[in-house]
Amino acid sequence: MTAAFELSKVSVVRPGKILLENISWTVEEGERWVVLGPNGAGKTTLMQIISATLHPSKGKVRLLGSKLGRVDMFELRTRIGHTSTTVADRIPASESVSNTIVSAAHAVLGRWQEQYDDEDHVRANQMMGEMGIAALADRTFGTLSEGERKRVLIARALMPDPELLLLDEPAAGLDLGAREDLMGSLEVLSSAPGAPVLVMVSHHVEEIPVGFTHVLLLRGGKVVAQGPLESTLTSETLSKTFGARIQLQREAGRYAARRAAYGHRADNTGESA
Repeated sequence: MTAAFELSKVSVVRPGKILLENISWTVEEGERWVVLGPNGAGKTTLMQIISATLHPSKGKVRLLGSKLGRVDMFELRTRIGHTSTTVADRIPASESVSNTIVSAAHAVLGRWQEQYDDEDHVRANQMMGEMGIAALADRTFGTLSEGERKRVLIARALMPDPELLLLDEPAAGLDLGAREDLMGSLEVLSSAPGAPVLVMVSHHVEEIPVGFTHVLLLRGGKVVAQGPLESTLTSETLSKTFGARIQLQREAGRYAARRAAYGHRADNTGESA
């Protein structure tokens, strides 16, 4: 397998605070990763590094075959799809969904004087179809529900056919129905032939789509555990990550977590003891 990216002993240090400490992490082509951790764990900083928007203070990073510090960062970013609330906040409320998506071909937000060919429009329509939002093509972004916006953002991130897709808390703020609609879309995407390497950040195990393969658990800027999802995500590792006794359950490929009852402890099988 070829590595999509490799982090070797990476640290990010700011005055009076270590944001990430000695992170080594390799993600191979074909893998689907979820990054879990509480607020302040370093998840956002980690995503900034693998989206080629932040250089580490220490350590080495190879991203899509190139070493950070020896590559054109702007060119590298065109090969990475990224969804976040920051992107959503920059999309004009009056922009149509179809223009929101097709404009990603020129890496702009808000369509102006760019010229798009038939191939661009075909690609945008394909992405809307795959994310189940074709009926929203003529709607303006400002009229969409939160769940619809999240799927538009993913379609936009997929528009340039990225090699790496980063999803920063894609289910944040969604109600149960919208979350499950999004999970269904991500499950389809994760199993699609030729899909990019996926890395998703979340606080909640309930938001891990079926089809994801690996997990990285962070706490206080350090790795608690990483590896194949089924063997690495356990009650024990989840409890260490969130600093509470957590009982983990898995059914039909989906996860659920709750605080372990008093008088019981969480073991690494997901059962109370």
